[in-house]
Formats: sequence, structure tokens, C-alpha cells
Amino acid sequence: MSAASTDLVLPASPLRAWQRHALVAYHRAAGSDFLVTATPGSGKTTFALAVAQTLLARRVVDRIVVVCPTDHLRTQWADAAAQVGIDLDPTLTNAVGPVRADLRGYVTTYAQVAGAPMLHRARTDARRSLVILDEIHHAGDGLSWGDAVAEAFTPARRRLALTGTPFRTRPDERIPFVRYDDDGDGGLASTADYTYGYRHALADAVVRPVVFAAYTGVSRWRNSAGEVIAASLSETATKRTEAAAWKTALNSRGRWVPHVIAAMDERITHLRDHGVADAAGLVLASDQDDARAYAEIVERVTGERPALILSDDPQANARIREFTHSTERIAVCVRMISEGVDVPRAACLAWMTSYRTPLFFAQAVGRVLRARHRQESATVFLPAVRPLLALAAEMEAERNHVIPPPASGDDLLDALDIERPEPLVDGSGFEALESDAEFAHVLHGGRAVLAPSLSITGEDEEFLGLPGLLSPEQTAALLARRDREMRRRAGAAAAPGPADEMDAGADDAPAYAQIAALRRRLSAMVSAYCLATGRPHASVHAELRRRCGGPPTPQATAEQLEQRVAAMATLQR
Repeated sequence: MSAASTDLVLPASPLRAWQRHALVAYHRAAGSDFLVTATPGSGKTTFALAVAQTLLARRVVDRIVVVCPTDHLRTQWADAAAQVGIDLDPTLTNAVGPVRADLRGYVTTYAQVAGAPMLHRARTDARRSLVILDEIHHAGDGLSWGDAVAEAFTPARRRLALTGTPFRTRPDERIPFVRYDDDGDGGLASTADYTYGYRHALADAVVRPVVFAAYTGVSRWRNSAGEVIAASLSETATKRTEAAAWKTALNSRGRWVPHVIAAMDERITHLRDHGVADAAGLVLASDQDDARAYAEIVERVTGERPALILSDDPQANARIREFTHSTERIAVCVRMISEGVDVPRAACLAWMTSYRTPLFFAQAVGRVLRARHRQESATVFLPAVRPLLALAAEMEAERNHVIPPPASGDDLLDALDIERPEPLVDGSGFEALESDAEFAHVLHGGRAVLAPSLSITGEDEEFLGLPGLLSPEQTAALLARRDREMRRRAGAAAAPGPADEMDAGADDAPAYAQIAALRRRLSAMVSAYCLATGRPHASVHAELRRRCGGPPTPQATAEQLEQRVAAMATLQR
């Protein structure tokens, strides 16, 4: 039955087809609980607020309570609700009792509910309430969290549960207000009342098509016995060797990381040159030390300082909002860019983390899937290791995800965000020595597409910026063709050594060292000029390109960089 054939009055704001159908299904369903599983980026927040609007209009409820995983999402929910005329308080703490009379409700986190379930029960019981449980699987993150959610929100008139990934659980860890079926393996699988998967969202152009670009390379490390071992990421004989090669590749002192960052940076440039002017990329790191090291590499490769977003930074939420609405090219983050965080302009993702759980993979890739128009696609750059390739190959499949409880309930930030990765290898005696990178293949439709011997013209290269116009084979051939240039840029951006400190004009300095020094000099001049004038870095670099010609700074030759340094000196006078 369509929405037009019911007496349902749809909200004034436009809804996607799946949201209209889900809204009709919601109002036709009997009972107080409703679970929606919708792929990341498809618009679960908009749907939930449409439900809230209709229930408020019908006077079924008087109060809206939203429970979400993180503090950043509290503000995001409140902002979205305000746009449809529902005023929610994202700052209400457990220390404050009642909800302000001039607001429709509030937004809280699962941790806050667990800290004072009876307080939230009293707030819910004081008005006829709709409780929206965002990413409901987080109610199973701690042994007491599910109990707290049940205690707090049992009095609610209606409960709407949302998740971006179906989930399984053990029989003794049922999440409240969720129906389960036997999964056949001794566990329970969540049963959604409405499901909208990636395959459907892709067909509706609600999400971007995603291309996974896998990069292999040889890693060298010293084991606890003092032996030096070398292995390819994609050709390891054992899981232990694969883990060591993977860990070495992620080490910031090698060339794998700068190589892949250079490849992502070039992809961003192509997107920006072909109609996606604000295209951006995300670099996912395993920990804060890696994130800081990767940020330095990004600056050396691109000539621009990236946004650095760390979970322990009190300004992290503000930095996410700033990056979302800025023109910065790349953000390097650890744990903060996960489920629910909305950065629509992010179209590239560099997987430089040891996280490898199906849940986190789906949620993190979901950050670059949100479609704005049909001229965009997403590109995920990842190590060519079996655990990640298997997850990428299954991207279009409907999957259930096991959500284990955290090892400790003390670290609420970890429990609210994502679980820490297991160590790839035992750190005792392990020493990463060096690594390089090489394009391996793209994954398309669950298969690996190698680079064939195709003739790629300059016109084909231009079309790479318009997703969908190149076949997977052409895309693979083009990435392989550019791989030599990426290797040069990686060498220039590797961990600084004596050669990197040579004077740019020294005749005996290697070419890459001259280029690296010129780029550092140009970057310093631009930074000083922007600090003095208030002009954005991007506009100054664009003016230099107009004056001197040539490609973006990361692709410029030594001669072109020298011309821009001279032009910059003229500007500074």
C-alpha cells in the first residue's frame, strides 16, 4: 500500500522513497516497538524525525527523547531536529532533573542513561514519549547497559530503534525492545521491521557507488629472534606473516603510507577538478601516535596541513563540524569518524588502521557513501590483506554482525565509539624496518579486477573524475599507470633523513630531495602570507597556479616549484 492510499499525513519536508515506505510501515505496525535497519548514509535520522513529526501532529506523543552513542551525535541530532521544527536539548545532563518546558525533549547518550536510568525513566514517564534509540546495538556494549535502557524507557509510549548494521547477540545478552530469531548457530539474530540495505540504496542513488583500491607491497621487519623477514602483503603464507607485514606497512617510517596517501590525494584532486569542488578524504589511524605521524606525512605529500581529529581532544567535536563545512582536503582521525558522523563531502577513505571487524568496516566505509548527486563515487584505499579484502568483497551483501561487549566498562569513550583492535602481532622483539607500496587491483562487484594491458588516453584520465564512465578494468589500468608517480611522491614524503635536509639548490642533492625542500619552502611562504593577510591557503595556491601554470603543488616539478617560490616572493613584497 502506498502512502497516498492511507490517511497518513506526510511531513512537509521531502522524503526519499524508502523513507515514505518505511513511514507507512511504521504507522501500520501494531505495538510500541519498531526496528529499522538502513545502510549508513541512507537517511535514518530524517526518517526518525519524520516519525516524530507525525506522532506529534497526531498528539500520540508530547515528548521526544533521542539516545545516541556519542556526544558529537547529540548536537548533530539536535541540529537536524531543529530544521524540522522540533526543539531538543543536546546539553541536558544527569545533574539537571526536568526537561525545559519550552523544549520538545532532549538528546542523551547510552552512557548517560546507564549512569542514571531512574532519572531518564522519570523524564520519560512525565510525558507521553517517543524514544529514538540510535544505533541500538550500543545498548549491548556493557552488561548493565541493556538493563539500564530497559529500566529507563519501558514507560515510553513509543520506541523507535535504528541501526546501520544488522547484529547478532548471545542468548544471555538480549538488547531490550528488539525481536530476535534463532540464527542457527546457537545465537540470536536481530529482526528488523523494515530493512533498507546497501544494494537497494545504491540502486536508488541514495548512496555512492564505492570502489575499493587495494595496495600491496613488500614489508621488511625484524622478529624477536633477530631475523630479518620480508613478505608481500598479498602473498603471505600464514596469518602471522600477514599480520607482521600489515603492521610494518602501517608504520609511518615506511613508504607504504605516503604512497597510498599520495594516491588518495590525487583522487581528491580529480574529483575537485571535475565538479566536486569540496571533495575530501579521511585517513583512519589505529591510535593517536599513528594519527599524528600520518598527519605529518599528509602535509609533506600534499603541502597542506590536514585536520587532526583525536578522541581525547576536547575540541574534537568542534573540529569535526569545522571540517564538515570547510574546504580542507583531508582529515586524519582515530575513532572519532565512525558511525553516525555525517561528512557528506568526504568521498575518499584511506584505511590505515588495524581495525578489521565487520561492524567497524561497514560503519567507517559508510562515512564516504552519502550521495549528494549522481556525479560522485567513493574510493576506499586499503591494504591488500585477506581480512579487509573479504569485508570489501561482501560490501553489497546483507550481513549480520556480532557485537561483543567491551573488555572493561571503565573506558566509556571506547564503549561509546568502537572497540580497540586486537594487536596485529606480539610487540615483544618486533621491529618494523621498511615497506613499499604497489597498486594491486580494484574490487568491483565482489571480484578483483587486475590492470589489463589497455590503452588509457588523456581523455580517459579526465573521465576518471566522472565516476561510472570508466569500466573497472580501465580504472585498474589507470591506477596502475599512475603508480610510478605515486612511488616517487612516497619517496619524497618518507620519514625525513639527511637527504631531506639538503638545500633545495644543491646540485648534488637527489631530485626528490630538491622537490621536497622546495615544497617545504613554498608551504612556509604561503603559510606566512596567509597568516599576515587572512587569505585561505587554497586561494593562494590557486593564484600561484594561475600565474605560473602547471599542476597542483604535489605534482609540480622542481622548475615549476621554483617559479611559484619566485611568484610568492613577489606577492609578499
